[in-house]
Amino acid sequence: MKLFLPFISFIILFSCASEKIDADLLVSNAIIYTVDDNFGTAEAFVVNDGKIAEVGSLTDLQNKYNPKQTYDAKGNTIFPGLIDAHAHLYNLGVSKQQVELMGTVSIAEILERLVSFQNEKNSTFLLGRGWDQNDWEVKEFPVKETLDSLFPDTPVALTRIDGHAIWANSKALELAGITSETKMDGGEVVLNNRGEPSGILVDTPMKLIRDIVPKPNEEYNISALKDAQEECLSLGLTTINDAGLNKDIIELIGKMHNDGDLQLRVYAMVANNEENLDHFLTKGKIKTERLNVRSVKVYADGALGSRGAALKEPYTDKDGHFGAMITPQSELMNLAKRIEEAGYQMNTHAIGDSANVAVLRAYSEALRDKTDARWKVEHAQVVSISDFDYFSNNIIPSVQPTHATSDMYWAEDRVGFERIKGAYAYKTLLDKAGLVALGTDFPVEKVNPMHTFYAAVARKDLQNFPEDGFRMEEALSREEAIKGMTIWAAYSNFEENEKGSLEKGKFADFVVLDTNLMTCEEKDIPNTKVIATFINGEKVFEQQ
Repeated sequence: MKLFLPFISFIILFSCASEKIDADLLVSNAIIYTVDDNFGTAEAFVVNDGKIAEVGSLTDLQNKYNPKQTYDAKGNTIFPGLIDAHAHLYNLGVSKQQVELMGTVSIAEILERLVSFQNEKNSTFLLGRGWDQNDWEVKEFPVKETLDSLFPDTPVALTRIDGHAIWANSKALELAGITSETKMDGGEVVLNNRGEPSGILVDTPMKLIRDIVPKPNEEYNISALKDAQEECLSLGLTTINDAGLNKDIIELIGKMHNDGDLQLRVYAMVANNEENLDHFLTKGKIKTERLNVRSVKVYADGALGSRGAALKEPYTDKDGHFGAMITPQSELMNLAKRIEEAGYQMNTHAIGDSANVAVLRAYSEALRDKTDARWKVEHAQVVSISDFDYFSNNIIPSVQPTHATSDMYWAEDRVGFERIKGAYAYKTLLDKAGLVALGTDFPVEKVNPMHTFYAAVARKDLQNFPEDGFRMEEALSREEAIKGMTIWAAYSNFEENEKGSLEKGKFADFVVLDTNLMTCEEKDIPNTKVIATFINGEKVFEQQ
């Protein structure tokens, strides 16, 4: 009998072990924020077939599952994979093939970068992006003659940081056929005091320059997307909402997903042009695990920094200037009806208060009988106090907190004391809409989502200015900011049932951070580093 009892115990233990459920991965030793309805925390979770199998205590999961691999997070913090709700993935990649002008503080520095790049590349058409005259000592638009002095025979076109102005040299203007007589609705060819093109093009005339730029081939586009993906994954981003893509790039993204060359999930907004609309609105929605095409990106107006944003009253710092609508009210109405009839979502760039109310009225008319359209106003940057109530009608504000901290130095100069009360008003928008989707608008701003989080909750720049924060009544709580970068962003994409939180059945997309964003000192937020990024439970980035 004494020999028989140990034998029975062995059989029982062996039987229990064999009943464990096979799984791919066990993640443990972390502070895990699930971002579920209770905004709870957990000790561990199990991944199988690319999805969360179960979240719970480590002991319970170890007793229940037999994982092929384990991941020890070493006490670090885990959040769901971060979603950038408004960015330009392809444009980020393109910018990496051009002269990088982000962060330049003078014309002299820009010229140095141009010369250095050209000495290395010997480009037949010199392109760059990222200049901002508001960062210079003399805060005025540059002129073509500065570029002509160094590049008289090579066309040069440098896009402003916000993507709504181009600084071109005389050769580029000549090739594009731009003269003092060139007029286009929705934009401006800025003239100098001699009545000639100064070299600055705002909004719609920029197309004339872009039409003469040599078209990139597929190899170039693949390199651009891979370069952009590498930076995004290193910063914990697992889904990117690309705000305005053409058919060829959307199809290339799908092909790269199928070939395994692109791991990032992409919510692709179709750029508003006839070719795209005729194709996608007829074809219908496209949905795979990594690509979602069901929305159209429209531009209502330009940018505040280049005074292209459409305002109800003149700019405070430029008498008689109202900015301009890129898409007039009547066209917005027609577009909204067409997009709604196709079952697509409409996502419209609106900066100025005039543009915002035009978009909100078009949405309200088109969605009169709809209850779950989830149409977005991208930026919702300057909104009249009387117009905020429109957001209570299932209209989602998609905002970029670092725009506030980039523009705060001069924004009130543009719009004045009264209008600034409705500008960058993220808390007010949240209160009206019930949620906000947060993004960066990269490469207009830097890609780093930690800067998004910091700007949302601290309302300061990276030099801790202003000390008390910029209009702190519009700051978000830390929980609200994380939700805006995860579950609320997923909801805005109709994807809340598959991502945005770490819950059973959802994709195992998550990021491991070296800092607990929910409890750390405010000053430590922007310096937070990504330890690892996972998509479908597979490690796609690890800090070296």
